[in-house]
Amino acid sequence: MAGNADYLLASYQFALPEENIAQHPLAQRDSSRLLVVDCPAAETRDRKFADICDYLAPGDLLVVNNTRVFPARLLGRKETGGKVELLILEYPIPEEGSVHGESDGWQKAVVIGLVKSAKRPQPGGRLFFSENLGGTVQELLPDGKVRVVLQYRGDLAGILEEHGQMPLPPYIHREEGQTDEDRQRYQTVYAENPGAVAAPTAGLHFTPELLERIQAMGVRIAQVTLHVGYGTFAPVRVEDIREHAIHAEYLKVTEETAALVNETRAAGGRIWAVGTTSVRALEFAAEGTGQVVARSGFCDLYIYPGYQFRVVDNLITNFHLPQSSLLFLVSALVGRTRILAAYGEAVEKGYRFYSYGDAMVLITRHHQG
Repeated sequence: MAGNADYLLASYQFALPEENIAQHPLAQRDSSRLLVVDCPAAETRDRKFADICDYLAPGDLLVVNNTRVFPARLLGRKETGGKVELLILEYPIPEEGSVHGESDGWQKAVVIGLVKSAKRPQPGGRLFFSENLGGTVQELLPDGKVRVVLQYRGDLAGILEEHGQMPLPPYIHREEGQTDEDRQRYQTVYAENPGAVAAPTAGLHFTPELLERIQAMGVRIAQVTLHVGYGTFAPVRVEDIREHAIHAEYLKVTEETAALVNETRAAGGRIWAVGTTSVRALEFAAEGTGQVVARSGFCDLYIYPGYQFRVVDNLITNFHLPQSSLLFLVSALVGRTRILAAYGEAVEKGYRFYSYGDAMVLITRHHQG
């Protein structure tokens, strides 16, 4: 049962030295460190991520989020000549119809984004990113957001790949900005469906070879899609965390995945979620009985201490920001005091935090074999 302190924002603060925040990925994905928090055994262990196989067992199901990060950060100029940066917050959906006439092939897509420039552009202001991509500010929105009509000529996905940059998190500070390495490494090896503006970072540690080893053990792998939004970085500004308005993100759980989850649970296997996004997708798709059903739409499930998990047994995750909704979620699974103790241990031992950092596995159920 959650105690009163579990609902106080101040209870989720912890000290993190700047040097513990990873600025670059390691050379090898699965060489990250892995802090094992074994709740039934009431102990923690230091391992390498590739050792995750030691904790999986035949009959288990590993659930991953196959969302793909798209190059959502556009650098350009305003019509006045000043520099401008547009961070697109959702994958743009092309609209039918031309913008500049019937013959020149221009199309449009309306997007919501965040604009960064010395002077905020006003409605009607033109933005220029390349010869085939521009935009017009349509409306200023709350929280610094803007509605922009993108105007482009050609394949929009290809244009974004060519001119956009990966939307690295705000805590990654680099003088050189994005590198070519980020295009590959800020993406899981199984990323498939474009739509995320932040990576499901727990999955960044898996390699194709490691996934093959896991499957060869008799562990099945299922996929969900949950497009991670910029709201994942949104600060919580209420003292009572129950009053926080969680962000909604697009989700899809297929019939195949629902069947795999239900079959695994019926046979006594464990459900392993890779990342908090997979947790939210699975729990959102669960009925009151705990049966998972196929679902698509927007997921606004908010998990904090006191939540009763219906599907997920064990969680592979990265280390999260203080006072964040993601920290609330992992605390709901294994307890706030246990999580904060593990975080304190990780800081002392020099673990690397956040998106490009190390991983932890939270075990609430052992294999019964």
